[in-house]
Amino acid sequence: MTDCAVLHAGGGTLVIEPMPDGAPVWRHCGRRVVPGALPPLAITRTAASFSLDRDCPLATAPVAGAGWFGPQIVALRRDGAALDLAWTASRMVADDAAITIVLHDAVAGIELAQHWRRDTDAGWRVGAVVTNRGAASVTIDWLASVLVPLPANGSSDFARVIAWRGRHNAELVETAEDLPETIWLRETRRGISGHGGAPGVYLLGAGAGWHAGDALAVQLCWSGDSRIAIERDDEGFHILSAGALLQPGEAVLAPGESRAAPDALLAIGTAGRNGVMAAQHAMVRAMQCWPGAAGAAGPMTLRKVHLNSWEACYFDHDADRILALARAAAAIGIERFVLDDGWFAGRNDDSAGLGDWIPDRIKYPQGLAPLARAVRDLGMEFGLWVEPEMVNPDSDLFRAHPDWALHRVDGPLLTARGQLVLNLARADVRDALFDALDAVLRSAPIGYLKWDHNRDLVPAGGAAQVAGTYALLARLRAAHPGVEIESCAGGGGRSDAGMVPFVHRFWTSDTIDAVSRVAMQRGFLAFLPPEMMGSHVGASPAHATGRSQSLGFRAAVASAGHFGVELDPDALDPADRAALAQWIGFAQAARALVHGQGTWLGQGADGLVWQAQGTVDHGLLLWVIRAAPPLDRRPQPIALPFLANAGDLAVRLLGIAGGHQGHQAPVPPIWADDRAQVFAADWLAQAGLPLPPLRAHSVALFHIVRDAPGQVPVLPAFPVEPC
Repeated sequence: MTDCAVLHAGGGTLVIEPMPDGAPVWRHCGRRVVPGALPPLAITRTAASFSLDRDCPLATAPVAGAGWFGPQIVALRRDGAALDLAWTASRMVADDAAITIVLHDAVAGIELAQHWRRDTDAGWRVGAVVTNRGAASVTIDWLASVLVPLPANGSSDFARVIAWRGRHNAELVETAEDLPETIWLRETRRGISGHGGAPGVYLLGAGAGWHAGDALAVQLCWSGDSRIAIERDDEGFHILSAGALLQPGEAVLAPGESRAAPDALLAIGTAGRNGVMAAQHAMVRAMQCWPGAAGAAGPMTLRKVHLNSWEACYFDHDADRILALARAAAAIGIERFVLDDGWFAGRNDDSAGLGDWIPDRIKYPQGLAPLARAVRDLGMEFGLWVEPEMVNPDSDLFRAHPDWALHRVDGPLLTARGQLVLNLARADVRDALFDALDAVLRSAPIGYLKWDHNRDLVPAGGAAQVAGTYALLARLRAAHPGVEIESCAGGGGRSDAGMVPFVHRFWTSDTIDAVSRVAMQRGFLAFLPPEMMGSHVGASPAHATGRSQSLGFRAAVASAGHFGVELDPDALDPADRAALAQWIGFAQAARALVHGQGTWLGQGADGLVWQAQGTVDHGLLLWVIRAAPPLDRRPQPIALPFLANAGDLAVRLLGIAGGHQGHQAPVPPIWADDRAQVFAADWLAQAGLPLPPLRAHSVALFHIVRDAPGQVPVLPAFPVEPC
């Protein structure tokens, strides 16, 4: 029998067998299992047809040149030629929390260290480090963060691939494909993780859905170009690999130097998509460094409701206009006011000024301090938009330092949105940007930065650009640990676990159309938790799409994330302004359930989708959303499988946002008043919750708590809106 390393996390198990020569080999990566005493892999296999006489099973660190023809863990060059590796020595250290493997190729002078660490009992943090122990430099063409086999044993085979694609104003479009018989590949090459969301993928077993079935989710802790591949091996199983996509020749190791791949977050379980989503959220939350926490994870700070000025006035503002907007915000209960683009020197449109981070003396003759103090006196925190990684050719910074922009030598300056990208691989560029931002933050009481990034990288800055961004953010966070930072990149172009240690919120999309946001927000939640999901109430018609929805529908959809407002309250009619104030009050009362707790997604009949957040013990909010008109005469109950075995539950309809079917199908008596109805949890899990009829662009919002007659926690209720 062999002494395998076994590492459990969530609903999955990794089993790795040490080998007397060469890298350890995979025995299992899948459902949780207690392996017991296993016979060595070697005696379970025989020579395969047309194979090497020396067996070559899948190792933890497969390389070319030793009889393996599948994907490699690492690809290196020395003196321009591919470096064939053969691991001549290995050491594996394992306990119930981690497995570490160190491999050596004595001839090539290469060391590879791999780690699998259980992360919050939910999943694994996986990574690799390559070190040049030789006498000459080596170039890294590829270094996988994670490379694992997918089970093909008939009990937990994966059958479908769920991934996301997107563009500006159309982020996070979900795609579902059958697992291919050849290769599935997702590469990003824009210099940021992109509008398809986090660099990650879901794999589902046959028949798996939201609540049950085999599922695997992996995401890279990386904000640049990436490669995720699923390849079928001719031995009958698939192999998943993921890592940063390197530019040719950018990663060169001198003798003694090391390079780490970005870590990957890996989750496996049998509770469907919701199970691995919960694991991803847990691992991301363990990385969060909230304001006030200096360099380490700390408790989540209150997620303040804020108003962002962008769609209220765009570039057309000055101190008086912004102060009037701030007063309107304070009057409806806003807790943070964020001044967006257009506040700095020469910035009247998007063609000039980026890089010159000093207040425009025409718009703000006394600087930002008087405005920030006035906002604070209104009872709100003051926040500010910046785009530090960018520069306009029409700016003092570019005129002084044209060589600081990423560009091809003697080639044209390829602008996008009238701007170039600063080379953050350069220490002098990072120093200048830190000094400018530090001066802004010290000049006024600023508690929040919306950090934008409004173009793809052409030419590419590569991994060094990403590392430079991380370094600048880390330095700024260390100097101003109380400042909260939002990551924005032309909307949702850089929302990923790589940014999580440095930021506290992600802007999901520049599209605030609530119908579009329903699917986008579900895609966001696949990898990142709701307290980091910027979700705003925008104007109607929506600026990005021209579609109109009721204020209630827009606010209900926004209430499932970090709630905010992106309009001028004074431009609303009095009824909508009062309703918005009511929704702000609801978001403030409900955020203890919405943020930092469990999240479950699901689908009902006839196009309904639903989302629940909170805990069974302390209360849940349930959004039942209808984006399109119903096709059926009456709604079917929705099953809530995650509630099974939770005892008796009291369910209260808080209201219907966006309207119902009116006289055609009035609200049934069970929901006609404000009383809670008690259901057995197993009934809700299997037979389902009866629903009121809903029309297109409407949300039924429920509060669910354990049965405690007369003691149902109070959340603001909304009247059923008329048609």
